Parts: sequence; C-alpha cells; structure tokens
Amino acid sequence: MSKKPFYKSSFITGTLLLTIAGVLTRIIGFFYRVFLSRIIGAEGLGIYQLVSPVMAVGFAVTAAGIQTAISKFVSMEIGRKNPAGAKRYLLIGLVISLSLSALTGVLVWKYADFIAASWLGDARCGPLLAVLSLSFVPSCVHACINGYYYGLRKTAIPSVCQLVEQVARVGSVFLMYQISVNEQRPLALSVTMWGIVIGEVASTLVSVSAARFLPGKGVPSIRISVCTRNLLAMAVPLTANRVVLNLFATFENVMIPNRLRAFGYTSSEALAVYGILTGMSMSVIMFPSVIANSVSVLLLPTISEAQAAGNGPLIRRTIRKTIETCLALGLFCTTGFLLAGDFLGNALFGNALSGTFIVTLGWICPFLYLSATLNSVLQGLGYPGITFCLNLVGCGVRILFVLLAVPMWGIKSYLVGMLVSQVVMAGCAMVILKKKTSLQIFL
Repeated sequence: MSKKPFYKSSFITGTLLLTIAGVLTRIIGFFYRVFLSRIIGAEGLGIYQLVSPVMAVGFAVTAAGIQTAISKFVSMEIGRKNPAGAKRYLLIGLVISLSLSALTGVLVWKYADFIAASWLGDARCGPLLAVLSLSFVPSCVHACINGYYYGLRKTAIPSVCQLVEQVARVGSVFLMYQISVNEQRPLALSVTMWGIVIGEVASTLVSVSAARFLPGKGVPSIRISVCTRNLLAMAVPLTANRVVLNLFATFENVMIPNRLRAFGYTSSEALAVYGILTGMSMSVIMFPSVIANSVSVLLLPTISEAQAAGNGPLIRRTIRKTIETCLALGLFCTTGFLLAGDFLGNALFGNALSGTFIVTLGWICPFLYLSATLNSVLQGLGYPGITFCLNLVGCGVRILFVLLAVPMWGIKSYLVGMLVSQVVMAGCAMVILKKKTSLQIFL
C-alpha cells in the first residue's frame, strides 16, 4: 500500500490546521465585532476602521515582504537538506524586520496627531494611532517566525499564535470594558488599540517560546551576505508593492466617507455607513475566506518547491485544484449570503443596512477567494511584479468608483466597484497563469 506524497499530506494537514484556527479566530472576531458595534456604535466603528489602513501600511513596511521572503527561502533550504541555512534566513530576516518596525513605531507615535488630521481626516484617530505604534515590534517578531514555519509547511505554531492573539485582544478589551462599566464611564476608543497591542505581545510570546526549539544546529552552508542579498532581493520589491497598494487602499478608505458627504450625508452619517460596511458587513463576507487564506499561505512554498524541482505537472495540478476549490466555495457562499444576508445583518448587528450590504456583496465571493489564491500562486512562481500590477489595477478600479460614482449614486455604487475589481483581478490572473504554465484552465 503506497503512502501519500509528503507534499500532499503536509499541504492538506497544514491547510486544515490553519483553517481550524482561522475559523475559531473568525468566530471570536464575529462576537468581537458585534460587541464593538453595540458598545461604540456605527460611527465609533467607522473611526476604528479608519485606523486599520495605518496598521496595514505599518505591517507592509516592517514585516509583510520579509515574512514572504523567509517562507520562500526556508522552503528552498529545507528542500536542499540545509536546516542551518533555513534558520540563518530567519535570523537575518528578524534583524531587518526589527530595525524597520522600531523606526516605524517611533515615527507613528511621534506624528500620530499629524497623520490623523492630515491623512485620515479625523483628529479623533490621533490617540488611537499613538497606542497602535506600540504593536509594530511584536507584530514583526511573530510574523517572521511564522514565515519560517510556513516555509516548513508546519502550521501548528502559526495557528496557535493566531488564536492566542485573537483571544488576548478580545479578552483584554472585554476586561477593560467591564472595568469602565464598574466605574460608570464610557469605553474609550483607544482601548480597542490596546487590545491590538496586547494581542500582538501575547502572540509574540508564544512564537518566541516555540522558536527556542527550532532545528538547524551546525554551520550553515550559505554565507550571511548571500542570505541578506537573497532576502532583500525578494523582500524589497514585495514590501514596495505592499506599501504602494496599502497607500492606495488607505486613500480609498479615507475617501469613502468624504465622497459620501458629497452624496449628501452628514459627517456622522458618512462615518456610520462606512463603519457598517467595513466593520459589520465585510466581516461576514470575509468569514469563509479563512479557507482560501489558509490555502494561499501554503501555496507559495509548495509552488516554489515544485518549481525548484522542475515539477511542472504538480504545479499545474495544484493550480487546477485551487481554482476548482475556490469557485465551489465562492458559489456556495454567494448562495448562502443571497438567501440569509438580511437575516444575518439583523441578527448579528441589529442593523438592516448591514444585511443589505451582505446580500449585495455576496456576488463577490467566488472572485474574491480566487484572486487571493491565484496571487499566491503567481508569487510562488516568482512573479511578484504581476501580482502587484493586478492588485494595483483592482485598487484603481475601486478608487474610480469612489471618486466618480459614490457622489452620484451613493454607497451601493462602491459595492459594484468592488465586484468589478475582483472580477478583473481574478480573470487576469487566470489568463496569465494559463500562458505561464500552459494550464488548460478553461477545459
């Protein structure tokens, strides 16, 4: 009786672990969003969501590209039977990421009020940004360590870190809320940022504890200068791409309340609608994407290793299965959201508008999940520039809808823009992969 190939069993096991952790995290996150929507209201949720792009840009600058690069080169070194070299990539990546995160944290802390007023357009975000700046250093540490484990396709530690981070974040905010209730004072919005910081620190403690037992003793067969050059060669363009995309996304998110005011809403109404869309409805739509995200994380090292081995059939088989799975998942979710979207909005958030948004956004699911996984495939094949262009095109489409359509037709025109952008991104990715891999996608 033949055994399953290692790549297949580890990929399925890793995806399953990440999916279970992701589902549990999303469930906790659901209750957290419901809790926040009832405690700080739609407008408060809108302010909370305005800060999110800054956190995304900070992560892009300090860790995102380096984590991906660590994952890729660790998988390559393990494929070459060189665990000491893999560990060297991790250590060098940590040094680079720690330096960037410390600098970024200091800058955000020092200029928090300026960023809030001039970039986000709301001075109330200043105190939140000052607290958020403390999260960058711990975030980069566990991101790099997780990248190492992703390269090994061992997802137990990243899964535990993900769960611990969410539990610590939600638990700490709930505890601080109980204290504020006992003291008969309202919950400060900055408390939500303290929850993020506490969650990052808790996750880092877990990952650092696990990293003490990493394999890789002995003398690495690859020099420090070579490791550094390889990491930077991949991480710098990836980081630049992520930063540019997040800056565009920040502009997109900041402009939504602005253009809603041009449509006729007051500032309070515009922030409330923005909070309902991003803080309530999108959290429901993104819940099933935990499966697609888990697949995406492990696709990059799997595709990279197959490419290094010259295993074209495995690459094509993996891509085809990915497309089939994402389309099936997306169509199932679309049907569910169309039938139950209104009920979910009212039952979870007590908000009819959130239900309307969920129904409308349900159509986006197949393309959203597909574009995320195909981007990971393209990165694994060594085409980060293509993924950058695809994401930039998608972001550009949404920004055009925000600038031109929202002032005339309101928030629903932005939902249409989101659908159009995901269709364009997924369609272009499939066409490009067909040409690059000779994959018969459309048969």
